[in-house]
Amino acid sequence: MAIDYGLKKCGIAATDPLNIIVTPIKTIKTSSLLSYLKIYFHQEEVDKVVFGYPTHKDGNPTYVVDLINDFIKKLNKLKPDLEIDFQDENFTSLQAKEIILKSGLTKKQRQDKSRLDKISAVLILQRYLKHI
Repeated sequence: MAIDYGLKKCGIAATDPLNIIVTPIKTIKTSSLLSYLKIYFHQEEVDKVVFGYPTHKDGNPTYVVDLINDFIKKLNKLKPDLEIDFQDENFTSLQAKEIILKSGLTKKQRQDKSRLDKISAVLILQRYLKHI
């Protein structure tokens, strides 16, 4: 599973057990993420969560990394055996915008911001799995 963690919303993507297909799952309010994952973990087997690692252009981490680390502490209490990893998320939002633009969706569908977060999570997981 990958999470594109944001201040207001988080995009979530997951892969099949063989790590072949990455699927967008949901965009959820950050404030509801932990409770959503609690339910999701009961329904699906998840052994690893990959967080997008946001950095500035100079390579230094952004302040969001501190928020991610705080969230990971809560996540570890929820599921102590869960493996956590990070993947550079540079330019995933830009790539996601390009993908959405080329997708043939209507203007109204393209303006759906939740789509951007889910696609960004897909890109993070695809990079992590070395699909792209």
